[in-house]
Amino acid sequence: MDTALEALRQVVGRQHLLAGSDVEAHYLQDGFAPKSAGVPLAVARPGSTQEVSSILRVCCAHRLPVVPQGGLTGLAGGATPTDGCLVLSLERMAGVEEIDAAAATLTAWAGTPLQIVQEAARAAGFFFPLDLGARGSCQIGGNIATNAGGNRVLRFGMMRDLVLGLEVVLADGTVLTSLNKMLKNNTGYDLKHLFIGSEGTLGVVTRAVLRLYPTPASACTALCAVADYEHTVAFLRHAQGGLGGALSSFEMMWPDFYELVTRQVPGLTTPLPHGHGGYVLVEALGSSPSRDQEQFESMLQGALAGGIIADAVVAQSGAESQELWRIRDASGEMMQRVPFQAKFDVSIPTGDIGRFLDDCRAVLARRWPAMQSVAFGHIGDSNVHFNVHLPRVDDPQQVSELEHLFYDRIRRWNGSISAEHGIGTLKREFLDYSRTPEEIALMRALKRALDPHDLLNPGKLL
Repeated sequence: MDTALEALRQVVGRQHLLAGSDVEAHYLQDGFAPKSAGVPLAVARPGSTQEVSSILRVCCAHRLPVVPQGGLTGLAGGATPTDGCLVLSLERMAGVEEIDAAAATLTAWAGTPLQIVQEAARAAGFFFPLDLGARGSCQIGGNIATNAGGNRVLRFGMMRDLVLGLEVVLADGTVLTSLNKMLKNNTGYDLKHLFIGSEGTLGVVTRAVLRLYPTPASACTALCAVADYEHTVAFLRHAQGGLGGALSSFEMMWPDFYELVTRQVPGLTTPLPHGHGGYVLVEALGSSPSRDQEQFESMLQGALAGGIIADAVVAQSGAESQELWRIRDASGEMMQRVPFQAKFDVSIPTGDIGRFLDDCRAVLARRWPAMQSVAFGHIGDSNVHFNVHLPRVDDPQQVSELEHLFYDRIRRWNGSISAEHGIGTLKREFLDYSRTPEEIALMRALKRALDPHDLLNPGKLL
């Protein structure tokens, strides 16, 4: 591969092609996924779409596998390098290229951190609604490649719903530029959807046109206590009826999650006492602060009077709202403090989530009576996160057994093994639990058509 490496140095310059001992450790691991046993041949850090194209032409000619990397905050191993691959880091391709106020769009390079996009939109008088706990590190290209979700999917949709146009480089170096700014463009296949959620297996995103919204004038936030999951669903429908399109977030925390984070994560308050059947963080974004707050509190009062919720704490300021959100966002800190061997991100039809979790806990407890678990999620969009701690932390065989047991329950409940984290390597063997043989065959056909030599992120997803 010496010839390939020299050709790559000619493309990006010696300072941007790292090989051997110059490959830093952070390129070897994707987020919370296990560190790869594979050693990449090198890391290339292009600075332009043309350089990405030239890199992929070299790799195609030398049959050198390529693993694209963004902010390395993934949870499924999708950006973990394979042995002998070229890591293609988009970190230098960062920045907001343009904000078009008339079209309400923002064009950004793929390596731009999500938080930078949010701040640029805010400075221009707009709002970019995608939001994740990793906002300061995750990159727009990675958000697109994994079809990121987050806390506001209920109102604004997944990343797929926020992308109007893309520039993508294919496996052979072909540059596909379709930086569309229009909401309506009904001219055949909408090719951007091939790449959104494809985890870098079909092409490398280099630029994106993102959809912006007017900046909300108000944000009303409350933490509410409910008796059980059935009351949670009733509260969701009540809030949707009382708030209409203003309802932006509806996050449920089961008692195990709420008690664990409020007791173990420093600096968190306990705004509602322990002992309730569940806790719901609800938020509405609107355009009239006084009217919106009145409508929000009226909705809550109706829920209290009707016995739908048992108690509520309403934020009276932005600082108080942030304190309530810190409880829900403490899931990342919790994972650093408790050695959960398995962290599941799944979707189940909203009305079934409570019974599904009861079923899973019962099945897993019969196998591991000392098992501990916590659950939390974006109930409004049918997504629940379920973390499990098993008694023998150093036994990989029991983790495999746990995954098979849990994903088998997903299949029985007609759910999805991945709601927002993607498949990567960690869920690859379970893909057929959620997708039919015909669907997977079509995915493979698309992969062969766009990447016949299997060079882009090999071994991921499929």
